[in-house]
Amino acid sequence: MASTNPIKALEVCKVSPYLESPDSATESSFPITFFDIIWLRFHPIEQLFFYELTELTPALFHSVVLPRLKHSLSLTLLHFLPLAGNLTWPSHASKPFILYTPGDGVALTVVESDADFHRLSGYHFQGVEESVHYIPELSVTDSVASAMAVQITYFPNQGFCIGVSGHHAILDGNSNIMFLKAWAHLCRQLEEYEHPSLSPELIPCLDRTLVHDPEDLASSYLNLLAIMKQKLMGTDSNPRSLKSMPFGSNDSTDKVRALFTLSREDIRKLRERVISGLEKLHKNSSLESLHLSTFVITYAYTLVCILRATGLINDKKVFILFAADCRARLEPAVPANYFGNCVIGCEIMTEAKSVLEENTGLAFLAKELCMVIMRLQKTSVYEKAKEQLSWSDLGHHEVAEGFGVAGSTRSDIYGTDFGWGRPKKVEVTSISKARAISMAESKDGNGGVEIGCVLTKPQMESFCSIFACGLESQTDDIVKTRVNTSALEKTHG
Repeated sequence: MASTNPIKALEVCKVSPYLESPDSATESSFPITFFDIIWLRFHPIEQLFFYELTELTPALFHSVVLPRLKHSLSLTLLHFLPLAGNLTWPSHASKPFILYTPGDGVALTVVESDADFHRLSGYHFQGVEESVHYIPELSVTDSVASAMAVQITYFPNQGFCIGVSGHHAILDGNSNIMFLKAWAHLCRQLEEYEHPSLSPELIPCLDRTLVHDPEDLASSYLNLLAIMKQKLMGTDSNPRSLKSMPFGSNDSTDKVRALFTLSREDIRKLRERVISGLEKLHKNSSLESLHLSTFVITYAYTLVCILRATGLINDKKVFILFAADCRARLEPAVPANYFGNCVIGCEIMTEAKSVLEENTGLAFLAKELCMVIMRLQKTSVYEKAKEQLSWSDLGHHEVAEGFGVAGSTRSDIYGTDFGWGRPKKVEVTSISKARAISMAESKDGNGGVEIGCVLTKPQMESFCSIFACGLESQTDDIVKTRVNTSALEKTHG
């Protein structure tokens, strides 16, 4: 684990939307919907993109790479004006809103690092605090919060890293990926075109009035957040503050992160294991309606391994959360390129013993995930949103072990090529701020999945062994926790 700061600052500036366009000279405000307010006091979305470029000399970086990244960012912000502005909640306003004023922009920090790029972009254990040097800090006060911040880190003769922090009340994972792909698309085109353009699917729809709110759920969610903040931070806390709440433990000194992969074949075998387990659980029931998607299989298997690695006792409650995209589920539906938050939380509360059961635990959790998804498809998005207002009763959540997931198996995050190749590694650093895993499609595009985890080092060693041994086994016998060198090498090779 790094003990000193390996970076030196080269530049701190602000990148504004392209000034030669009239759109950047006009003040614009954007309302936030109840979908956005759900995430109002959540920690930012933080990601690192590592690009290997061994011929990256100081001259190439400062004369070509950095200017292209900055200019294409300016061009991209012209389409994504909310990201150039600020989330604000003045005293006269009943709800926060996004305000872009001419001259606003994204804070950009440029640094140089003497750290080992190949180690940082590898898949082995790394101290959680090591990533802090490469993620920009998002400026947040009680009444004003930056929408986004970017840091570009130059590793001489090794490559560069792009770190992005985005306020979760302004964009969800889908919108975040759309912005990054748009930025990468325009940057690639700069090599050939003076005035590059975006393909239609990358042009965001900024009209937030498309999300109807006839029952003013936005106000109800603001009240819910005020109740939650009072319970978590005391009665003296400011109910209108835009600062994030302390969800989970922020102590990262003893934690490590690592990335794991499931191949298409691994997922196929796990699906067969789930089907076998379901037959044991439901001998006379039809299971044809269950859609055992790659997401369901991956999430279920990873959580079973984590629960075993952390030594969770059988009588402990487990609270499992994931977000479902609602763009196509609203009535009327909003466009796929809608920019903002448009996801709803889906939750499972169960006893640990059901998940830890030796022969059927994986199947049980996979079935529960499928059932939640099926119920969501039959329920109005607005009805589901109203159900979540009961979360003000935090009592049952406080006694449960909570887990979440960030990302998607269909985001094509490794397609963010700025003109110097696909990223060597993408890391969702914000999962260290909540008990969550990250999920993305494998970078080799073979139908596999990449999973990010943050645990204490002893727990991670156990997780490695359980994860690898469970894939080698032909039955659901991942109950055994035995750390061995071969399993660790196989997992990280």
